[in-house]
Amino acid sequence: MLTKKLVKRDVRTPFLVDIEVYSDGDTEGQLLAKETNERGFLAEGVQRLPVREGRVRATLFLPPGRGPFPGVLDMYGTGGGLPEYRASLLASRGFAVLALAYYSYLDLPKDMRELELEYFEEAVSFLRTHPQVKGPGIGVLAISKSGDLALSMASFLPGISATISINGCNANTLFPLRYKDTVVPPLSFKTSRLFLTKSGIANIRDTLNNPTEGENRQSLIPIEQAQCRFLFVVAEDDQNWKSPFYAEEAAKRLREHGKENCEVVVYPGAGHYLEPPYFPHCPSSLHLLVGLPVVWGGEPRSHGEAQVDLWGRIQAFFIKHLDVESTSKARL
Repeated sequence: MLTKKLVKRDVRTPFLVDIEVYSDGDTEGQLLAKETNERGFLAEGVQRLPVREGRVRATLFLPPGRGPFPGVLDMYGTGGGLPEYRASLLASRGFAVLALAYYSYLDLPKDMRELELEYFEEAVSFLRTHPQVKGPGIGVLAISKSGDLALSMASFLPGISATISINGCNANTLFPLRYKDTVVPPLSFKTSRLFLTKSGIANIRDTLNNPTEGENRQSLIPIEQAQCRFLFVVAEDDQNWKSPFYAEEAAKRLREHGKENCEVVVYPGAGHYLEPPYFPHCPSSLHLLVGLPVVWGGEPRSHGEAQVDLWGRIQAFFIKHLDVESTSKARL
């Protein structure tokens, strides 16, 4: 089983992928065809602008043409650093996208012992007040650990109109989250529930405790306070944790508070890492916090189809809830 994940470190250069087709029927096979696929990440006219504003460490991508544009803040999970590839691709679709780092990048903390929501508040303020960003609110796009960060941002911070959580949790996870005088503790877990698959890869899906039970409830994020629209995206075969359960519980909590401001999209056969279209399915890779390769789940064809569908949904969701002018024109 593969234990590496393909990422794009530098969006200023394209991916060059060699594709080879071999005949079937013998041991080595005969090369029938070979082609190199080139995939760019910076469309013509897209600006890439490093951001060092106060404590914020990020990269802003601006689309070509005259703004202002709908603004989206883009975050990844526990890998640290500053992934830019999703943000750069989304900018080519007409969004001003801020790819945000929050640990293990430049002078930011090297690890996550506690997260301060004020840092993310600074990032939201920077994006909202940028002259090329259309207001009044922005969108947040997040996956995995950053999914619960996105829910916390929407619940505690003003100025967020639309939030997409991809395979996230409805409770704060891994580390305490501090905002002013409030500290949301992380959801507890039991490492004894980790087990090794037949291939020797760790499965951590059941390690987190149920956030709806007992003392675990103090880690739940009060999303009923949010004034935005939510899109919860879940992979049915997510082996990182129980994202389908977390999404249903989040939607249930909103309904219990009289809110119908969310959608839940489930992708059968997909795994944890839902990336932009045509990124290869990653069945397993090293989890930096666990210190071992872990199973992410998913079946290649279903996962790939989910990524293509999700890419369109992301754009449609943000256009609908951020770009009022474009939505009105589309209805005419």
